[in-house]
Order: sequence, then structure tokens, then C-alpha cells
Amino acid sequence: MGHGGNVIDELVTDHHEVEDLFAKIEALAPGEKNRKVYAEQATMELIRHSVAEEEYLYPAVREHLVNGNTMADREIEDHSKAEQLMKDLEGCEADDPEFDRLIGELMSEVRSHIAEEEETLFPQLRVACSEKELNDLGEKVRRAKKLAPTRPHPSAPDTPPANKLLAPGTGLVDRLRDALSGRGKED
Repeated sequence: MGHGGNVIDELVTDHHEVEDLFAKIEALAPGEKNRKVYAEQATMELIRHSVAEEEYLYPAVREHLVNGNTMADREIEDHSKAEQLMKDLEGCEADDPEFDRLIGELMSEVRSHIAEEEETLFPQLRVACSEKELNDLGEKVRRAKKLAPTRPHPSAPDTPPANKLLAPGTGLVDRLRDALSGRGKED
């Protein structure tokens, strides 16, 4: 989290980190308890990443790309599906048969979303925006990720201005809950 560079480099690095966590989950046998830990870590990263995209990336997509409203709406819809899956995963332990189904569905959804962004959205954004705009967006995304929630909140607003107003407070509560519970930490 918080890698530096323009918004595209920042978000692609996040994508690689999530894929690494998915690979760790896939490398472990079903029921292995660390699968839950890695799923929690992936959820924390995905939520921070999604909130930052919804606060800054998608408004820029709407502003700079010809088909920006449609693209941003589709990306936000993808986020909503993934967030509901993450919420459902919260209630499952690694040895719950439902865990395997949900984590498989989440990985498929996220991988499809990543491919869409990296193959279509990011190249178009790179052409439509100046390097300064991309760098400024990268800085805004990094700041947003530091304050963003770490847990899924499917009913929370996903468009400005409400998401920008609510996310920092929700993020503070989530980080406190994570610290107290040890969520996402290996034993």
C-alpha cells in the first residue's frame, strides 16, 4: 500500500499484491487456516484499493474518457459484487465448505476486473491524461488508501461526495477493530 508513482503504476502494483495473496491461498490445501488469514489480507487491500478508485480514479475516468460514465459504472458494479463476496467470506472459516466457493468466486471476479482495468481502462487513461494529472491522481489515491476502510461495507456510498465524507471515519473504526482482533495476522 502506498508505492509511489502515477495512479496507474500505483494501482497495478496493488493488483500484483492481491494476486500474490490469491496465489498463497491457492497453494494451501482446502481447510488450511492460513487461507483465511490470506483472504483477510486480500480483503483489506482490495477494500482500500476499491475505495481509492471510487473516490479518485472513476471520477477522472468520467471526466477524461469518451465512454467514461459507462466504464466507471461498470467498474463500480464489479466492486459491489466483489464487496458482497468479501462480506460473505467474513462469516466463514477456512474449513467451511462455503469458504472455498466464495474465495473462488472472489478470485474470479477480481481477476476479471483487473484484466479489464489493465487492458482497457488504464491504456485509455494514459492517453487521455497528462503525466502531471496521472501523478496527482496517484498521490490522491495513496492518501485515500491510508484512510480507507479495511472491511467490506456493501451498503456504503460508492460515489462522491458521500464516499469521501464517510470513508475516513469508517476506516478509522475498521483499523481499530483489526488491531484489537488481530485480523489478517498470521499466528
